[in-house]
Formats: sequence, structure tokens, C-alpha cells
Amino acid sequence: MTTTELRIAFARRGYSPSGGAEAYLKRLAEGVAKAGHEIQLVTTNEWPDEEWPFGAIKRLATTTAMGFADELEQIRPQLRCDVLFSLERVWSCDVYRAGDGVHRAWLARRAKFEVPLKRFVRGVSRKHRDLLQLEESLFGKRKAGRVVAASQMVVSEIKNLYGYPRDNIDIVRNGVPLDRFKFNPDLRGKSRAEFNLKQNHIALLFAGSGWERKGLLFAIEAMGLSKNKKMRLLVAGRGDAKRYQTTRLRFWREDPVQFLGEIADLRAIYAAADIFILPTIYDPFSNACLEALASGLPVITTRSNGFSEIIEDNVHGSIVDNAANLIGLRDAIRFWSDSSRREAAKPVNIERASQFDISKNVAQTLEIVSRASKRGI
Repeated sequence: MTTTELRIAFARRGYSPSGGAEAYLKRLAEGVAKAGHEIQLVTTNEWPDEEWPFGAIKRLATTTAMGFADELEQIRPQLRCDVLFSLERVWSCDVYRAGDGVHRAWLARRAKFEVPLKRFVRGVSRKHRDLLQLEESLFGKRKAGRVVAASQMVVSEIKNLYGYPRDNIDIVRNGVPLDRFKFNPDLRGKSRAEFNLKQNHIALLFAGSGWERKGLLFAIEAMGLSKNKKMRLLVAGRGDAKRYQTTRLRFWREDPVQFLGEIADLRAIYAAADIFILPTIYDPFSNACLEALASGLPVITTRSNGFSEIIEDNVHGSIVDNAANLIGLRDAIRFWSDSSRREAAKPVNIERASQFDISKNVAQTLEIVSRASKRGI
């Protein structure tokens, strides 16, 4: 990697305090800035000033995907950057990180879980048409100089659905600051008391926004099938809790589900939890799953999550074929309800997560950015 200082513009539309993409971008930006590069963020008014202490912020007026892409294309010469690194679907960029996955693939997976009318409505939605058009520009028309993907699943989707050259795609796994997620027994006790968890309770944790895509309904239903009165489910993230009322969980005398809302720092909840569950319909590589793994938790997820590529079934957690496999999810919950099994897995999980420190992600990403700059892509 060259030692020459680069001017890098990162593009990301919108902001959510609990968003995995936002958390990743801030960790990446911190590492890039510490490496001595000049960075700026191209975003919208939703991104708070205090959440970007790494350089300048260029705010675009439009908030829609197409409007943001149009305006970015217009002002791109004004950015005076060596590399435009986009984490957003845009018309063109030097490096595109496909952190949101492949929209065309996501729609295909989602359709399997929807009634025909809903599929039709989604098919004529302007929002989805716009995202597909931008995706076609980046992949089909090769307007992304290089693509960074976090999983082989996403690489295959880009190559197979759009014919984008495999040689122009780099796999860079997500990374987290491992020291932030070290297990703390004192924090565990305090957190469990805060969430009204008794000593004999087994706490499942579901974390993420976009509950339909990430499979919250399946998590609730699988917990219901487990029929374990000691089970509790903590739900962190943005969503409509009323849509997930748990009256179907009649086995419990009291509602076993707590909706915690958006929480920017999940460390206290990881400490309180016993098992992490994300039965996602589609996830390029869940950041929350990696954080949970680093905290020592067994992770229950699906093969539709790129994160599943880095763990071994029944060793670091459990992998079910798809989100609708409720029996598989139930069996996984029962498997990890054994406290001795969880304790044995904790050091194994922490060791596995140690291979995915954010510093490694930053170094690999900077190598790609440096090459893109050299070639003048």
C-alpha cells in the first residue's frame, strides 16, 4: 500500500443510530483518518455533525436514492478527491462497497415469502425500480471501477445476475473493534437486572432494523415452538412493535418479548444475552452477528446471511437453510439453551471473531482504494 496521502470521499445517504452500515463506515473512517488520509463524507441532512469527526461533510439536498445519485453525479468534480468510495447505490464511483447486498437478489428472496399481490405492488414501486436502475449502472454497465463485497454470497450474486467481472471484485469481511466487545461479568449482572432478567432466564437477542427482512417474526415463532418458560427475547432496533404483538405466545404467563427501540451501543445488551438470533431472509454480512460472536455469544442465523460463511454449524452457533425453517430454528434454540454448551462455545467464538478486527478490514480496504487511485479509475 502506498504511503502517499489520499483524498477519499465516502458517500452514504441517510443515517440511523443503530444502522450497521453507519457503524461500519464510522469505524472504517476512523482507521483511514488515523492512517493519515484526508477524508470527507457526502451525505444528507440526517447525518449528525457529531457523528462524523473525521473530516468535512458535504450535504446533498435530496434524500431519495435516485435524487442522491443524480446530485452526486453533478457535484462529483467539486469533491476534488482521488477516490470516490460509495456505500450507496449511485450512477458511478471508483470503489463501491456492496454492503447493502444486491437488490435484485433481495427482491427474489423476498418474493418467496410474499403473497402475489404484495409481489405485484413491489414490482411496480418506483423506489425499487430506481434502485435496480442504479444497480444496473454500477454492475451491468461497469460504472463501479471496483466492487468490495463482504461475502462470497454477494460476489456470486453480482457475477451471476449482472455479469460483472469477478476480477474486479474484492472480498473484505466486516470487522469490529474487538476490544469493545470483551465479556465483562460485572456489566452482565447490571444489564440483566436492567432488563428484568432473572438468573434462570435464557435471553435471546435479536438486533437490527428492517425487522421483516431480518426475520423477527420467525424468531418469535421459533421461540414459541420451543415452549421454554425460561426463555426471553430482547429486540433492539427500529421497527413497528405493534405488528409483532406476541399474543400467540400463550405458553408464557407474561409477554416474554421486550422491544428496546434503537440503541446505538449494544454492548450492554450483548452482555445480558445468552444467545443471538437473526433468522434473516437476506443479509450480505450482518455486523451485529459479528459483534455478538466477539462477545462470545452463539449465533443462530441462516445461509442467506453472508456471516454464516465464517462460522461452523453447532460450533460457533447454528445455521438453518432459510428463515421459514421454524423447526430448525426451534431445534437451534433448544441446542443452545444448554448453559454448559454456551460456556464451552464462548472462548471458541471469541477466538473466531479475533480474526475480524476492524484494523484488518481498514488495511485491506486501503489497499484497494490505493490501487484504484493509482490506476485513475
